[in-house]
Amino acid sequence: MKNRLVMQIGLALLVLLGLSGGAHSADKLKAIASFSILGDMVRQVGGDRVEVVTLVPPDSDAHVFDPTPADAKMLAGAEIFFVNGLGFEGWMERLEKSSGFKGKTVAASTGVKPLTMSEEEGHHHGEEAKDEDEHEHEEHAKGEDHDEEEVTDPHAWQDLANGKLYVANIRDGLIAADPEGKAVYEVNAAKYLDAIAKEDEAVRAALAGLPEGRRKIITSHDAFGYFGAAYGLEIIAPEGVSTESEASAQDVAKIIRQIKEEKIPAVFLENVTDHRLLDQIARETGVKIGGTLYSDALSGPDGPAPTYLDMFRHNVGTLTAALSS
Repeated sequence: MKNRLVMQIGLALLVLLGLSGGAHSADKLKAIASFSILGDMVRQVGGDRVEVVTLVPPDSDAHVFDPTPADAKMLAGAEIFFVNGLGFEGWMERLEKSSGFKGKTVAASTGVKPLTMSEEEGHHHGEEAKDEDEHEHEEHAKGEDHDEEEVTDPHAWQDLANGKLYVANIRDGLIAADPEGKAVYEVNAAKYLDAIAKEDEAVRAALAGLPEGRRKIITSHDAFGYFGAAYGLEIIAPEGVSTESEASAQDVAKIIRQIKEEKIPAVFLENVTDHRLLDQIARETGVKIGGTLYSDALSGPDGPAPTYLDMFRHNVGTLTAALSS
């Protein structure tokens, strides 16, 4: 009789523990990420403890995103909001205000040393872009005067070294919002940081073999400044840091002239931009279209770039295939 009572008590405890575990697994930290690349990074660090919803979906342009009342309602119910920062989400403050969001907003780019660029010229500035800066001064000396505005380039994730900063900020934000999950977030982040470091080595090794004369490319909008500065490519774009910036006829004519004079080997499309302008440039110069790069958004799960690291693998493979031949 006594043994039976002990067994019954043990079974009751197991049932209670099971119910407790089920309730905990359902009670995940509710996180919102502004766009798909950031959403993937939050999922990698958060693991099973975090429910992540992304506002701007894969293959969509965050620059022109227009939040809906449903987005505001979703944000209102979240506990933490991850954004890129650096001016990338021009709609963010409006969304936060309309939603009445009371949680914590984390800028994943905190600590990044930002690049700046001239919105008119589409050239990056700083130590990594001295040659481009000199080229601008030459254009001005020829009498081509432009109204320029120095703006911050927000596409910092395109340098994997910055990706590590994003992961650290995501980890710390999750720990602050969910202290009980600290050990999980630290382990997940450590594994992810190791994978990013290995991918960074792979990118450098893959691009190291490109000839010096084939390291200059054209992309739709200026999303690859950090990539070019980190990995030794010169990126030229008819549009500025935002896809809302339209290239002038003078800018396009200048790029066409530059392609012909400098024998730039390829132009690359982007998954979030209109292809017609680059199609026109390719037709008028005879330069080949090297493929599609993923810049501001991942692909869907069945595409070639469903995660942040897959995006780098796809982009580097596309670049090397086009520039090596």
